[in-house]
Amino acid sequence: MTERSRSSAVRKTPPATKLFVLDTNVLMHDPTSLFRFEEHDLYLPMLTLEELDNHKRGMTEVSRNARQASRFLDELVTAVADGIATGVPLSSHSGGAATGRLFLQTEAVPNLLPAGLAGGKADNQIVAVVMHLQKTFPKRLVILVSKDINMRIKARALGIAAEDYFNDKVLEDTELLYTGLRELPADFWDTHGKGMESWQQGGTTFYRISGPLVPQLLINEFLYQEGEKPLFALVREIKGKTAVLQTLRDYSHQKNGVWGITARNREQNFALNLLMNPEVDFVTLLGQAGTGKTLLTLAAGLSLTLESKLYSEIIMTRVTVPVGEDIGFLPGTEEEKMNPWMGALEDNLDVLNKTDDEAGDWGRAATRDLIRSRIKVKSLNFMRGRTFINKYLIIDAAQNLTPKQMKTLITRAGPGTKVVCLGNIAQIDTPYLTEGSSGLTYVVDRFKGWAHSGHVTLQRGERSRLADHAAEVL
Repeated sequence: MTERSRSSAVRKTPPATKLFVLDTNVLMHDPTSLFRFEEHDLYLPMLTLEELDNHKRGMTEVSRNARQASRFLDELVTAVADGIATGVPLSSHSGGAATGRLFLQTEAVPNLLPAGLAGGKADNQIVAVVMHLQKTFPKRLVILVSKDINMRIKARALGIAAEDYFNDKVLEDTELLYTGLRELPADFWDTHGKGMESWQQGGTTFYRISGPLVPQLLINEFLYQEGEKPLFALVREIKGKTAVLQTLRDYSHQKNGVWGITARNREQNFALNLLMNPEVDFVTLLGQAGTGKTLLTLAAGLSLTLESKLYSEIIMTRVTVPVGEDIGFLPGTEEEKMNPWMGALEDNLDVLNKTDDEAGDWGRAATRDLIRSRIKVKSLNFMRGRTFINKYLIIDAAQNLTPKQMKTLITRAGPGTKVVCLGNIAQIDTPYLTEGSSGLTYVVDRFKGWAHSGHVTLQRGERSRLADHAAEVL
């Protein structure tokens, strides 16, 4: 394709549509990004294709994405009968979601970079392509899209419009993320109590209410009202303008203790109501360090597995992203390799094992052996193709999973399996994942309102006065 034919093809496009130049890391982060730019056109520099080729080998998520992006490009290019000079239409492969065209760089571009920038560096070569496009098409808005912050800063310093790839973000502001609980206004019963029905069933009270707040409620959302007549309830059913509320079981009382553990605050009580409910198949718990996510989940798991015998065993897995330098390969079996990552499991089992004061040392040792025989530690690397039946599956540190990895894990659940995702979206250790694009944020947002899932954001730390003070002042 000559430069003249390329220029005429791009110029024919209405000036309102933008021309997005994609960096390699966008395609390796989300191969479907090719179809996410609606009516706008895309441009792929030759270096992007080279870097895709360099990353296609391996079994990592990045390598899989690079291969998938290459497949998409192959399908797009081979489907065009009259060559790629006028751009490759994206509409047929995107179901009409993307109506723009894809342009590939097939000609060398002149080096327009300032003298201080090394022309051999990959990032700089892509920036040079964008500068060339800006000069060639002055009436079109040419934008570089990259997940690399430094590359975006460099581009803006050179007068180039640069953006992050936003399409994978569930929320722009994680402050808006569904918390799973809602405080009722002081006049709630005045506005919603007219014609209210109430009845008792199975030791709990149900209320059928109607009022202006009902359309905003979600199924399995927790409602609370403090004061002289406190109310703690769960939304069980919504039909039109009426909702059915169910009062909660009080797990803060010792008689309702779960494996010797009682709820220390309101949110922990809400969490235990979800964890102990066999009708809820999927639970997500968010919270800062020390809010009790793992302890509550394990206590409920042991109670449901060993006492109620609802599940056959507990399976625990977590994302193995080191906080500091990696310690290299670890010896032993899959379970032994996972042990360094399972310090949280051991710490919480120590707490749970000390709850029975009357058992004595021998009794506690026997209980510890029994518990360990029912808890399996698995690596995420070997999850594909598996089906867990009647298992209690705990996914720890889930904030480090991508939405695709999260889908892979949750779809492992077979009949009678409960999946619990734990995490703190303020502690993401994976590159290119943010609070808005984390798989944990993704599932919290997508599962809200489903009758068999529930979510609670835990607020208060319950570790120690030292940990609480450190969280405030440090």
